[in-house]
Amino acid sequence: MKRVTIMAHVDPDICRGCRVCEKVCPVYAIHVTHRKAAVEEPDCRGCANCADRCPFHAITMVKREEPFTVGVDVSRFDAAKILALCEKAHFHPQQVLCYCVGVRAEEVAAAILDGADTPEEISSRTGIRTGCTIECIQPILRLLEAAGIQPKPNPDGWQWYGETVTAWTMPEKVKQKYASRGFYFDEDRKLLDQVAATNQEI
Repeated sequence: MKRVTIMAHVDPDICRGCRVCEKVCPVYAIHVTHRKAAVEEPDCRGCANCADRCPFHAITMVKREEPFTVGVDVSRFDAAKILALCEKAHFHPQQVLCYCVGVRAEEVAAAILDGADTPEEISSRTGIRTGCTIECIQPILRLLEAAGIQPKPNPDGWQWYGETVTAWTMPEKVKQKYASRGFYFDEDRKLLDQVAATNQEI
């Protein structure tokens, strides 16, 4: 869960409509129309990506008059289904996937079971990827894939970089090439499997 206490504010006198803000928002809460950016205030999750990357310093983060919390109530969903989805993605349900916000695998799994089928929708519902906005796309994509969902990147976005190789998808050629150089891919995978299976009780 995430407590959203701030939001983006655009100064229209400075904004030049360059669309950088649109491209870096993890929940697509800011849009440029008539060469000026505008924030959909209820959708903004206060990550400051737009403010940090605006080349003209037209965006600032301001305090919300009415803060709110985003998150998915995991208890509303079948624990067995959450567990199965997390296991398929090689995550422990209690594993923290987003350290900035504190979102766990079970919450992302619950969001998917609730119908969220894109990274931006999952980010909007749980708050994941609205802290540093950098790393958390990977576990989201892994859980979506485990659910049989293959979302397509937004052609106008910059923040979706695709899946990276994991211990479970490492090509055999790579493992063999580096086996004599102190890399223990299979051992790493066994350890990660043990972590993901630790105390998974329904």
